[in-house]
Amino acid sequence: MVAKEGSIAKASKLLFLTPQTISGQLTVLEENLGISLFEKSGRSLKLTDAGLIVQSYANDIFSLGNELEEVLHNKPQKRLVHLKAGIANSIPKSIAYHLLEPVLHLKEPIKIICREDNLSTLLGELAEHKLDIVISDRAIPESPSINGFNHHLGECGITFFCTGELRENLQGEFPACLDNMPLLLTGDASSTKNNVVQWLKQQSIFPHIIAEFDDGALMKAFGQRGAGIFIAPSIIAKEVEIAFGVKSIGETTKVMESFYAISMDRKVKHSGVVTILNNAREQFFSIADT
Repeated sequence: MVAKEGSIAKASKLLFLTPQTISGQLTVLEENLGISLFEKSGRSLKLTDAGLIVQSYANDIFSLGNELEEVLHNKPQKRLVHLKAGIANSIPKSIAYHLLEPVLHLKEPIKIICREDNLSTLLGELAEHKLDIVISDRAIPESPSINGFNHHLGECGITFFCTGELRENLQGEFPACLDNMPLLLTGDASSTKNNVVQWLKQQSIFPHIIAEFDDGALMKAFGQRGAGIFIAPSIIAKEVEIAFGVKSIGETTKVMESFYAISMDRKVKHSGVVTILNNAREQFFSIADT
């Protein structure tokens, strides 16, 4: 909690402990381990490199402890298999759900553990076998210095959305109606931004790009409040309209979004990963192909 909040004082309020108690416990832990867990960063505390390693193991310890209580309480026949999935920040939450949800219906129960972060961080954790799979909207390049294999899940076009009020101000047909209009785009974490800009430029369409977001959910929140036009994969267009109360302006397949599952093995064996690959190719993205 100290690592998450960056402060002993803030952690103490959330844990209902005095700052002195937490500080004392940290001191004892550091003395026993023979390392410093935290260092000052302005007015906050941040984990040292050694502290990050300790936190990773601590997370596993707490997870196993919780699982032990669950096993003893429910008394299942055997221990649950875990699927540790890394989700790149640029992946829409709805698509991540559709890709992972079939795993919950397997005959042999699997517990899904999701980890969201930037792609480079997730690939590092995949290389350390802390993750079984990473879901991303970009493939990793083939390189001796980069570990992992790309499994193409599918692709679809993109759709442009805005509020009903903003839509009334659009002039002309799509995509010409985007000219001079406020546009919200994904950031450099996604491969889509440059493709969208180039596609518009080829048609002499120049919207005002007023903001870029690594977090697609934040981009949609801005769009929901009328800040500008935003984009999303066409395969979830109806869900976006319902969830955010916006209207579709138009769709293009001249810009395609691709999605990948990245694993350490060329041939995957984990039943959860196999399920993700098969469902994506045979069910979810097959809709976009039709």
